[in-house]
Amino acid sequence: MNAPKPAVPAVLETPAIGEAFEGGFFAGRIRIGSNEFALIVSPKAPGETDMAWGPRSKDIKAARSCFDGMANTSAMAEAGSELAKWALALNIGGHADWYIPSRDELEICYRNLKPTGQENYCSFRDGDNASSIPAGFLYTEQSPAQTAVSAFQDENAEAFDCCWYWASTQYSPGTAWSQDFSDGYQDLNHEGIELRARAVRRILIL
Repeated sequence: MNAPKPAVPAVLETPAIGEAFEGGFFAGRIRIGSNEFALIVSPKAPGETDMAWGPRSKDIKAARSCFDGMANTSAMAEAGSELAKWALALNIGGHADWYIPSRDELEICYRNLKPTGQENYCSFRDGDNASSIPAGFLYTEQSPAQTAVSAFQDENAEAFDCCWYWASTQYSPGTAWSQDFSDGYQDLNHEGIELRARAVRRILIL
């Protein structure tokens, strides 16, 4: 009698960085707990906006994750954030599970889809990302380099703008994480000011 074969987890093949995938473009892989996900950045036209992060001076403890942007965005929306409500209401390519990326998810977008050839800002922790697969290390002036994906290069159709983008990760009541897509600088900004935001979604791959 043959022994039963051990169960093998289904693994979804992922495309190259920047290729069209699952309603958007493949941006990289992220680990959340024991699971691995494909991170998908939305098409620019329907998936970007300029808005304030959310209600000022509210301590949203459920929006403090550095890796789980969906949990952060849901908590932001519950607290009254119009930005979060905008993201959660998106329906792009038949998918309605878009959200504002966490700090580490936003970093993956910069690392893999950097729009410019400008030198990177190299401060204390810029680029440190334990959630990305592979783990992200501190930036150097030359690494990461400008993306080779032409659609995401500066001023092309899907490129991130050379400005600050919101992450959904709150740091304190009144401030949240953000990243400058001209040089990668990661810092806090006051939640009441308007910055760019780009929606993402994720799918389980392992």
